[in-house]
Amino acid sequence: MHRLLLLGSLWLLVALPALSIFQRPTGSPAPPRLQYLLEPLHATVHTQRGATATLPCVLRALPRNYRVKWSKVEPANYRESVIIITNGLYHKNYGPLSPRVRLRHSHRYDASLTITDVALEDEGRYRCQLVNGLEDESVSLMLHLEGVVFPYQPSNGRYKFNYHEAKRACEQQDSRLATYQQLYKAWTEGLDWCNAGWILDGTVHYPIINSREPCGGRLLLPGVRTYGARDKQKDRFDAFCFTSALQGSQVYFIRGHLNFKEAGQACRNHGAAIAKVGQLYSAWKFSQLDRCDGGWLADGSVRYPITTPRERCGGLPDPGVRSFGFPSKEMRTYGTYCFAGK
Repeated sequence: MHRLLLLGSLWLLVALPALSIFQRPTGSPAPPRLQYLLEPLHATVHTQRGATATLPCVLRALPRNYRVKWSKVEPANYRESVIIITNGLYHKNYGPLSPRVRLRHSHRYDASLTITDVALEDEGRYRCQLVNGLEDESVSLMLHLEGVVFPYQPSNGRYKFNYHEAKRACEQQDSRLATYQQLYKAWTEGLDWCNAGWILDGTVHYPIINSREPCGGRLLLPGVRTYGARDKQKDRFDAFCFTSALQGSQVYFIRGHLNFKEAGQACRNHGAAIAKVGQLYSAWKFSQLDRCDGGWLADGSVRYPITTPRERCGGLPDPGVRSFGFPSKEMRTYGTYCFAGK
């Protein structure tokens, strides 16, 4: 019995100091989460397509045998792709971003990541991780491009794309499949569309502002309606594409009675190319392009951008890019929208 009491006392003498390490008194402040990395002043970096953007990551001190690893969280599969690893003296680049990234290294504590010629696919969440052997630390930052989301379907009608075809169709129109966050933001800004479409993570949604019978019924509240994850090979829907302004580019209209082939030639005669759908949406959103004239686009559709709604330009109350669909390419009825890049 005495032996048991003695052992119990010894256990308390050993255990109590250990418990004091792990148990914080109620109300006491938590220890600082970051020891070496500085919290960034702003967690979101805003930029434009074609620009140079820097994601900040600065150390307070340089621990022994450390490495800094930059990675990007890919929304399509939620995996992290390594971009660059450095030990302060040497570095190595990885992946498709490799040719366009470098460390800013304005001083020896600076591990900030600089991305040149920012592209649509660069938007997203990045992580700067200090690997120190014992205690790893990281900071997360968002690279944000101001953009516009638009619904897209092919010339043969609605619900023709599987996921991979939708992804390719957006890329062909100078855009990419939108993320859920981009689609949600577009809905808050007025996007109202009854047809369901793929987004980047392989789920299917449609945004509704005005509840109505053909779009789920009048009793459902407005919102981004969801079909959830679908079979990327077998299921077929439209696409929601995201595009952004490209620095130094311009979309303009050439008047005329042109068929599709003549429209393309008219743009080439001006040293330009016939505009893609994403380029027209971008010009409408960011350059306030406003024309009542229908014009050919690269996919064979005819559209026109309206920023100031008026009766003689379709009569619809809201701004938008109006569509005449996909008329016969032989029709000599329309002008053309041209794109001049930088």
